Amino acid sequence: MADSDTGAKPVDQAELVADIDRTRAELARTIDAISDRVSPRRNVERAVDDVRERVRQIDPVVVGAAVAAVVVVVGVSALLLLRRRRR
Repeated sequence: MADSDTGAKPVDQAELVADIDRTRAELARTIDAISDRVSPRRNVERAVDDVRERVRQIDPVVVGAAVAAVVVVVGVSALLLLRRRRR
């Protein structure tokens, strides 16, 4: 009579064990995912991978232009310093 009141069905023991095993495996995957997410080492690895990927995406022409600009600025600064010292 309790079965008809709650709508519960008799459960096969093998099904119950299989359900417990599936739940246990899902819980293990969840715990692994959480530990991976909070691991300082993995966070550093992800950050390094992200920087490497961003560097790979930089256009070589832009890098060349930036390097040329730095060389010009350093060269002009050096020339100005030499002129000041000679005075």
